[in-house]
Amino acid sequence: MELKEGSEVIRAGDLEVRPADHLALARGRALSLSVRELDLLAALARRKGRIVAREELYSTVWGAPLREQDRSVDVYVHKLRSKLARAIPECSFIHTHFGFGYRFEPEHSHPFHKGDHPHEEDGFR
Repeated sequence: MELKEGSEVIRAGDLEVRPADHLALARGRALSLSVRELDLLAALARRKGRIVAREELYSTVWGAPLREQDRSVDVYVHKLRSKLARAIPECSFIHTHFGFGYRFEPEHSHPFHKGDHPHEEDGFR
């Protein structure tokens, strides 16, 4: 796919987000994201490594102040996590910081194998 001239490209591991092109790629394949999902992903990815408050995300993506009891950000984060996990299962991108917000940071999961867990030999797990 051709990139628009001067378009922003946000890369994080095997994920590439091109907001101006309304496109997110996982390992070079386009993800099927709604406009809101893509906007939320871009808002998080632009602030990579930083905890972003739900209020800030809502204001950025929905263009209005967050109303009390509105769970839109949480619902869309859940949808994004599911789609990203299907595309790149060994990596988690969006992390919850309860009481604060969300942080975008690609982290590879390292499943423990028998004998690899530090407390397994003690009988604890």
